[in-house]
Amino acid sequence: MYVRELPLADRFVDHYVAAGIEELYPPQAAAIEAGVADGESVLAAVPTAGGKTFVAEVAMLSADGPALFVVPLRALATEKGEAFADLPGVDVGIATGDYDTADEELGGYDIVVATGEKVDSAIRNGATWIESLACVVVDEIHLLNERERGPTLEVTLAKLRRLLPGVQIVGLSATVGNAAAVADWLDAALVDSDWRPVDLRTGVYDGRDLRLGPTTRSLPAEGDPTATLVADALADGGGCLVFVSSRRAARELAGDLVDHPAVAPDAAPGVRETIAGSATTAAGRALAERAGAGIGFHHAGLRATHRSAVETAFRDRELAVVCATPTLAAGVNVPARRVVVRDHERYDPESGSMEPLSVLEVHQMFGRAGRPGLDPYGEAVLIESRRPEAVADRYLGAEPEPVTSKLTDERALRTHVLASVASGFADTRTGLRELLGETFYARERDTPDLTGPIAGALATLGETGMVDAGDRVRATDLGRLISRIYVDPATGEEVVAALRATEGMERVDSLTVLEIVCSTPDMHTAYVRDREAGRLTQFARRVDDRLVTDVESLGDEFAAWLPTLKTARLLDDYAEGDGVDELCDRYGVGPGDVRHYVERAEWLLSATESLADHLDVAAAERVRAVLDRLAKRDR
Repeated sequence: MYVRELPLADRFVDHYVAAGIEELYPPQAAAIEAGVADGESVLAAVPTAGGKTFVAEVAMLSADGPALFVVPLRALATEKGEAFADLPGVDVGIATGDYDTADEELGGYDIVVATGEKVDSAIRNGATWIESLACVVVDEIHLLNERERGPTLEVTLAKLRRLLPGVQIVGLSATVGNAAAVADWLDAALVDSDWRPVDLRTGVYDGRDLRLGPTTRSLPAEGDPTATLVADALADGGGCLVFVSSRRAARELAGDLVDHPAVAPDAAPGVRETIAGSATTAAGRALAERAGAGIGFHHAGLRATHRSAVETAFRDRELAVVCATPTLAAGVNVPARRVVVRDHERYDPESGSMEPLSVLEVHQMFGRAGRPGLDPYGEAVLIESRRPEAVADRYLGAEPEPVTSKLTDERALRTHVLASVASGFADTRTGLRELLGETFYARERDTPDLTGPIAGALATLGETGMVDAGDRVRATDLGRLISRIYVDPATGEEVVAALRATEGMERVDSLTVLEIVCSTPDMHTAYVRDREAGRLTQFARRVDDRLVTDVESLGDEFAAWLPTLKTARLLDDYAEGDGVDELCDRYGVGPGDVRHYVERAEWLLSATESLADHLDVAAAERVRAVLDRLAKRDR
């Protein structure tokens, strides 16, 4: 099938032909045959580089109205938005923040790229632009399986289908184990293909023999097995992407490879200069130094500009090797000739032991192997010296784990029950059961019984004054506000209690306010190292009159509370004007972490401001002052 046969406007056909896309890949042709260009819902379960984005573009460009492209991460929203903006005559909007607004200006775009959370908040806030959508594309739809984002994506899709009967839904995934079940839930045709434009060879290296598919090659390790695999890939003219379990491991491995005599990629002085120009932390300077030698590292603690520089340089073949944490496998376009998975276990704090990565996650890493048009093949290799056969059995040729709903998680269900009541989707228990009966959770089960979980959620929401649950279920003013400002009801409950507690405090300042938001379930806090605990304890005793938390009453929970104090203190120093590099050195975090904490705090401070105004407490002005100081730093 050829591009010129598609029901697209001439300007789009010419655009694709000019880009060298004339004949469709087999999975793309199968999606066209399934009706993706005719408004039919389709789930494309296709390997990485198999052409899923093109399928999405055809659906959106042929739709009879605006389209929505849902992504799991803000970084992916920017990447996809920039790519879609290259389509001739197409206006693209990107929506990722400000959860308490409807963003009606998005109604003027042909394509809106947004995170699932942003779409959920738009529905809660009654955004009218949602009503005009003709096509909804969900990228990485296997993330229905994720405990944090999955329930929001699941309920949002159920609400979109109720709001927009007959809307076209296009799901995209490279790693969904039960694609037929997900397609059945979406009433979508399934395109399930293992076709790739570049052949993928997978195997295990035990330090002596490299087994790739049916072949085994002797490759005795020269010291570090990882360095041996990297050197072997470079000698064959290919780039190498190495996945490790931690930020420290990524940075240290990059340094070790720079120093290894067998690993000698071409120098990249241009990349070094690009990164060095804004490298004000030890991690940034280390990255610039290693990148100058042709080897980079990548993790969430780096500045966003540095992560982007590494991704671009690797795609452009200026960097030959990148050592990364698994976050790089989450949809970012960074293909390599060889992918090495050095660490296929990670520490699980719940079990207190090392646990194997899921098959889905490892296959996401494997999917980065092989660059269409550049590599004759791709290779994905696991390193395992003790149990190579067992590791091969677990990951090679195995199907990813089935996607399962996480909606019955107490926190998730409570959040979405309140949102559904507050936004008018249901005003009775029966209505709630009917709405949630349209979710993937319900489709997974022949006779789903949500009566008990819904009753439990309503009871909790009733106790906290967010709903009145009689014969009719209605949200109170407080409940509607908490839903609109897009925080977990547990966060709303804690903030309300803390704000009321400030009324009896003699001193309420910026640290007080920041401790309130950092104590909530929605805030992500900084890890406290053993050597920091003593200093933080002394600090807590000095400032206990400025804290809502009664430090002396914490008892055994004191150690678990210290990350709250550390993060609040970091944010307070940031608001005072301390430099990001200074904060990184003082608190043992990365620039990316500081940015993340600030963005999270700004959202929660905005929510806290709304709750303070609702309660009419004196702390409202202090909250506004802190929010303003953070905003000024951002400007």
